[in-house]
Amino acid sequence: MADIKSPTVLNPGILIPVNPAIENYMHGLLRHTDHPVLTEMEALAQKNNFPIIGRLVGAFIESLAKMINAEQVFEFGSGYGYSAYWFARAVGSKGRVICTDADFLNQEKAEQYLSAAGLWDRVDFRAGMAQDVFAQTKGVFDICYNDVDKGDYPEIWKLAKDRIRPGGLYIADNVLWRGRVAVENPSDIFPGWTEAIMEHNELIFNDPEFDTFINPTRDGVIVARKKTA
Repeated sequence: MADIKSPTVLNPGILIPVNPAIENYMHGLLRHTDHPVLTEMEALAQKNNFPIIGRLVGAFIESLAKMINAEQVFEFGSGYGYSAYWFARAVGSKGRVICTDADFLNQEKAEQYLSAAGLWDRVDFRAGMAQDVFAQTKGVFDICYNDVDKGDYPEIWKLAKDRIRPGGLYIADNVLWRGRVAVENPSDIFPGWTEAIMEHNELIFNDPEFDTFINPTRDGVIVARKKTA
């Protein structure tokens, strides 16, 4: 049997799920995704230490959306439109991505970036709390994507799960939370967030209506497919 090495350890409360050398190699394979707007958005995230899903996860969610022919996507937490960039590419000219963010400045930035990328006409960006916007929005979705404050993750799952069509997807970022979910004494950013993510993950994996998997890339992405009849 091959020798299996332990995950890279940053400190006793944090782990890196995937070796950085592996992720660097994967990034190299995505050179074809280069776009001036994408590069600008990533540079802004690095400058301001703003959390985005990054290119590996972006390409992953775009592929998932295309696989199920998604046309209706709801984002719980959109920042300035980085994840929406990938979803908007996937849904096509007839599709719609509903974005939510409490910061009006992020809405303005998203319009600037996504307009430059030729994708703004596929986006319906609504400033406000994601939960409130979702409650005011009718219909079911091909994909519900969750990237809000981590303490709200269980609530978002409970809101979204019944409004995903059969064969549709629930996707959430940061579900490994820099490995904190796998260590005994995690060093959390905000009290209770690690516990909330762990509760969220358990709820989804134990839901008989969904098939669920975690992709450990970057900070962990959970993908739950609603079963069909």
